[in-house]
Amino acid sequence: MGGRPSINQMVKEREAVAGAPPREAPSGSAHLDAVFSALSHPIRRAIIERLAEGECTVGDLAAPHNVSLPAISKHLRILEEAGLLEQTPEGRVRRCALKPQPLSAAFSWIVQYRIFWEQRFDRLAAHLEELNKEVKE
Repeated sequence: MGGRPSINQMVKEREAVAGAPPREAPSGSAHLDAVFSALSHPIRRAIIERLAEGECTVGDLAAPHNVSLPAISKHLRILEEAGLLEQTPEGRVRRCALKPQPLSAAFSWIVQYRIFWEQRFDRLAAHLEELNKEVKE
């Protein structure tokens, strides 16, 4: 299959150029997939933002959204399965707290590719500058 290389191929190429040993697929890649999937919905992102301020009840999390409590419960379950949320029953109320560790893993993954693309763009800028100098001469 011709065309553009995949991101994985580009990373392997970068590592080969940099002399780094090839990496195996991360063992937590399924977990990382679950985190990004959980963050893909705007209500779940809003829940994460709210929980970043401190723990609260399910009712507090549901209040700003125009959806049913069962729908909010489903969103909370997805966040909990991704390891982003911890629910603790207090009598008839469930309190929710953010578990930030999976967000750190996702951030690390994003930073890795940010660095990769910044290096590529820096090389492209240097190449274009070199071409510009040749044209002027």
